[in-house]
Amino acid sequence: MATTSNSSVSFEETDTRDDEMNSTIEQWIDELVAGVDDAQASEEFQEWLDVQSRFHDYSYRNTLLIKQQCPEATRVAGYRTWQEEFDRHVQEGESAIWIWAPIITKQCPECENSPSYHEDSDCEYDETPPEEWSEGLVGFKPAPVFDVSQTEGEPLPDLDTQATGDAGDLVEQLTAAADELGVTVRIVPAEEWTHGEAKGICEQLSLVDMQPRVEVRDRENDADLARTLVHEYAHALLHFDVDDDTERSKREVEAEAVAYVVGRYCGLDTSGSAFYLAAWESDDPEVVRDRLGRISRTAEELIDVLEDESLSSLS
Repeated sequence: MATTSNSSVSFEETDTRDDEMNSTIEQWIDELVAGVDDAQASEEFQEWLDVQSRFHDYSYRNTLLIKQQCPEATRVAGYRTWQEEFDRHVQEGESAIWIWAPIITKQCPECENSPSYHEDSDCEYDETPPEEWSEGLVGFKPAPVFDVSQTEGEPLPDLDTQATGDAGDLVEQLTAAADELGVTVRIVPAEEWTHGEAKGICEQLSLVDMQPRVEVRDRENDADLARTLVHEYAHALLHFDVDDDTERSKREVEAEAVAYVVGRYCGLDTSGSAFYLAAWESDDPEVVRDRLGRISRTAEELIDVLEDESLSSLS
């Protein structure tokens, strides 16, 4: 059973963990909605916003779970991840923070269930054996993570979120491709930039032409400049007609994923890209599959356009 201590909860019982994690989220939302005029509700909401700001690439469901279990968490990772990637170790006696993690396994091409669920379903697909099925997202499961404050060991490295590598004439190719993509683009000198810490923006032009306008802040790092251009182009191609603030973090994952794919294809190191599929945690599997398809198609479109630009520059 979930236990409460100093406004925090834990999910200790394996048999009931799934239901308790779900009910904790729903109860928090119900109480928030019921008490919108109450000061306590505002305080709870502010606390969640604080957690969300620290885990902006996590879904609201996971940030709620983190808030309820460890409100002061700043950075979480799995037990082995702390060991193998950061040379840090979870201290003895620490309790896990439980979040939702995707289940990726062999998936029936027809009913899209895992082999075990497929056996218990009415699906009659038998054209290929389960061992030959492609892998896919079949659901989510509770996964234990730990905050950095629960670990000890080597200091955390500074994360470099900039793309690096030899961009060559990629920036010029991307700006030249704007017309074909139906985008208006401008690289703005740093001293003229008026959008704060943002590296780039994608906005709507006047009602006359209704064309996406991409602006990116100029910088010496052409590789990162190119990555930002691709990121904003992805917004222009995928999200220009989307007016739904609840989709913002999910759209950022899509755009950053496109930038990662295209950047890697062009030989850039985009390993510092800040995105996590946990932002899609609240989505149905069908929606997640749609997002993956959108990312794939958009990356392919941008790569095709870049290849055309490269060929035309040689002719």
